[in-house]
Amino acid sequence: MLQIHNSLTKQKEVFTPIVPGKVTLYVCGMTVYDLCHVGHARVMVVFDVVTRYLRTSGYDVTYIRNITDIDDKIIARANDNGETIQSLTERFIDEMNQDADALGVIRPSQEPKATESMTEIIAMIETLIEKGFAYAADNGDVYYDVSEFEGYGKLSGRHIDELRAGERVAVNEAKNDPLDFVLWKAAKVEEPAWDSPWGQGRPGWHIECSAMSATSLGQHFDIHGGGQDLQFPHHENEIAQSEGAHGCQSVNYWMHNGFVRIDDEKMSKSLGNFFTVREVLVRYSAEVIRYFILTSHYRSPLNYSDESLEQAKAALTRFYTALRNITPQADVNWQDDSHFGSRFRDAMDDDFNTALALSVMADVRQAINKASEQNNGEQESYLAALLRSFGDVLGLFQQNPEDFLLGDNGDVDKIESLIEQRNIARAEKNWAMADQVRDELTTMGIVLEDNAGQTSWRRV
Repeated sequence: MLQIHNSLTKQKEVFTPIVPGKVTLYVCGMTVYDLCHVGHARVMVVFDVVTRYLRTSGYDVTYIRNITDIDDKIIARANDNGETIQSLTERFIDEMNQDADALGVIRPSQEPKATESMTEIIAMIETLIEKGFAYAADNGDVYYDVSEFEGYGKLSGRHIDELRAGERVAVNEAKNDPLDFVLWKAAKVEEPAWDSPWGQGRPGWHIECSAMSATSLGQHFDIHGGGQDLQFPHHENEIAQSEGAHGCQSVNYWMHNGFVRIDDEKMSKSLGNFFTVREVLVRYSAEVIRYFILTSHYRSPLNYSDESLEQAKAALTRFYTALRNITPQADVNWQDDSHFGSRFRDAMDDDFNTALALSVMADVRQAINKASEQNNGEQESYLAALLRSFGDVLGLFQQNPEDFLLGDNGDVDKIESLIEQRNIARAEKNWAMADQVRDELTTMGIVLEDNAGQTSWRRV
């Protein structure tokens, strides 16, 4: 029975969808003005695995991940570059999709854009004003009146008086209370703007997601996800907007993945301590990055380091080495396996515990190696298929083992030539030369495996 840790109630709860057999999932996506960093990759991979597991469990999943394509940072970057906002955002949407595809992330069911949702955004703001949750200020801005929403702070656990104590109203703001937040920003010179009942302007960030989630999934849906940094104020404000406008609970389960950290600080563009996915891909394959992300429970901090990525690479290499030269048995489904399959399900049903699921898969790998030692080909074939079936759930083992183990084939001819030199040296009992060639290959990151008179190789 699947249990999900609900950030709203701060406890694990048995997952019960609103409509039996169907799951509605909304995840806050990227603000597209730069390349994705590893923190963004974690969000994409975490909720890709959530979607994969729900689907393999028999649910019909509608997965929505929005795109913020109008924002202060986007406007500033486009101005700095001397290009249009549309040109900038379209370019980085393409870059984002390239990174997601490389990481094995399945495309969402829909990816609504803020700029294409203005009708719905304006209509929701009008409803909030009509119901007394929002007000139009004299300067053309529209603000949400936090004092009118009784449950404000219930997601983050922060009391409204405590929040108000640390806030100040800026001189140029026309809001009534320091906690009130903007729903509509009056147009500024040379900024994009849309017509509205309050004059030309553009939406605030928080209202975009409330409008897009309701349009895509309805006023009440199953799961809302995103990074831990969005819990307050973004998701807190979403709750206030959505429940104020619709008069009902908006989301049943709130899920937040932990930070990616470097030197005990959150990885973020604002802090300048981030690595883009592209930068990491120069040194590590996309599947190694994905495996690294899955080694920690999604709610736990993920510590980025070369050492952690090297460990992920070594672990993934052990899996692919076990799968090498084995033809998997056809039509094996992990859900039919009473031992490993039930343990894997227990791990994933425990709030999508991928770290524990990987340990189950490591036991399967060891069982494959044991079957190989015993020359039990039938068992090898079954277990290899079982391991790949688990991998499908986590988005792993999508390559041919030989391709993964050989890696970049640019210098294959040189490697194989050196191996041939070593084989000749060994045949002539020129052990010094054989060792010298092996050392050269080791320096190139090549591991040799001598079995039954044959030499195979793989990259470290």
